[in-house]
Amino acid sequence: MKLTMASSPHNHSHKSLTRLMLTVIAACIPGLIAQVFFFGTGVLIQLALAFVAVTAFEAAVMLIRKRPVWPALSDGSAWLTAVLLALSIPPFAPWWIIIIGCLFSIVIVKQLYGGLGFNLFNPAMAAYVLLLVSFPVQMTAWLPVTDLASNPIGFIEQLRLIFTDFTSTGYSLDQVRAGIDGTTMATPLDTIKTDVAHGLTVSESMQKPIFNEWAGQGWMWVNLGFLAGGLYLLKEKVINWHIPVSFIGSLALCSAIGYIAAPGTEPGTVFHLLSGATMMGAFFIATDPVSASTTNKGRLIYGALIGLFVYLIRTFGGFPDAVAFAVLLLNIAVPLIDYYTQPRTYGHGAVK
Repeated sequence: MKLTMASSPHNHSHKSLTRLMLTVIAACIPGLIAQVFFFGTGVLIQLALAFVAVTAFEAAVMLIRKRPVWPALSDGSAWLTAVLLALSIPPFAPWWIIIIGCLFSIVIVKQLYGGLGFNLFNPAMAAYVLLLVSFPVQMTAWLPVTDLASNPIGFIEQLRLIFTDFTSTGYSLDQVRAGIDGTTMATPLDTIKTDVAHGLTVSESMQKPIFNEWAGQGWMWVNLGFLAGGLYLLKEKVINWHIPVSFIGSLALCSAIGYIAAPGTEPGTVFHLLSGATMMGAFFIATDPVSASTTNKGRLIYGALIGLFVYLIRTFGGFPDAVAFAVLLLNIAVPLIDYYTQPRTYGHGAVK
């Protein structure tokens, strides 16, 4: 019998790595459908660009390293990175934004460290943070949901915006955003943070049309879509329950305490759970088998700390959403967490 040494992710089910990755991609479909419905087909354009880009960059690196191309592509990890990154950026971001993100995630974060199983950070989130820090204007150019648009943008116009920065009538993205009921904010999370900083209460801020009774228009359904996909992954035993449960539980607890302490400036638990990238982060990003903790106790600590950092950065930090930053911070801490949470070895401490 041949002993094979391999890097993570280690799979204890009968599914192949390719099948696992494709299952995760399929589980993203409910959230993807909700995002397309509420924010337009620009999401699909970004997704197509991302698929082409990651395939090209992965193949190029394999050729440079003189390794087989198809085995690296067929494991599906690059395509999953493309999906997560495309779903994280604004639908009408310029085409070069997603290309730069794919280049950084595949070439720098993944392949430069040795390929799948050797990356220290989640590739999609590392690329997202790079883009957000480097191109904050383009990365915060979210439009409100299409229901609030006074002049809905068709597919061809969306293509023109992404590839030329202008519509056929000469309007830039900023002008298009300003024409939607005067609403130019990035996301509901950003709106709450900005309004509170200007002296408004949360209840006054949530009277704006981009909110519903619970969270932001559209964002609630996007999060529920990713929640449904995440529950499917748990059912199929593709991911463990420890990270998403501890993540969501920690964020819910912190936001509940914050709401009790300052109800006028805190939006509450439901808003935090159903806004931004909460559910996608809990089930699809934090559970990355390579960069996440590998012990059960470590996963609970890892997820809980991500939830805590998400709340702290959203509430006191300079960015409206914090999932990517929180995940990268805990990626750094994974070796330490795993070191102190190793399970007790069988027979340890037995009387000799």
